[in-house]
Amino acid sequence: MKYGYARVSSVGQDLTIQVDALSNAGCETIRKEKISGTSVQGRDELKTLLDFVREGDELVVTRVDRLARSIRDLQNIVYELDKKGVTLSATEQPINTQTSAGKCFLDMLGVFSEFETNLRKERQMEGIQKAKERGVYKGRKPTVDAEKVKELKAEGLGASAIAKEMGIGRASVYRALEN
Repeated sequence: MKYGYARVSSVGQDLTIQVDALSNAGCETIRKEKISGTSVQGRDELKTLLDFVREGDELVVTRVDRLARSIRDLQNIVYELDKKGVTLSATEQPINTQTSAGKCFLDMLGVFSEFETNLRKERQMEGIQKAKERGVYKGRKPTVDAEKVKELKAEGLGASAIAKEMGIGRASVYRALEN
């Protein structure tokens, strides 16, 4: 049996192209997610697929970066599939874990996928640093009204009571009182 897995990183992105490609590849069941691929944590549809596939099945993705963005996660997924006797293949890349060349290409693409993720993070950090230097980036706006916290403290309320009154955590109360 062929199972498909489609993933995009954010809710605003569309899965239609991947789902169509997986359907055209003969996938009878396709699991879909809108979540980052930088980790396998929280990817319930992927976990369901990995738990469900059986010997002789094939897991199909459009590209290896849809499955994992870290070489460690990719290797772990491939290892688990291999242990179960499940083949991994991709519609847009010459990946097929039944062949030596397919396995080699899979590993190379996994390395480049992780490299791309790391480059993106570096560029983002550089951009944030430059924005901070220009005074444009100041971080996230405070979500806790520090003045209100201080007023309630002055009225004699403790941290727990302030947190309950304002609907925030005690740690937020302590942080607001420190500043």
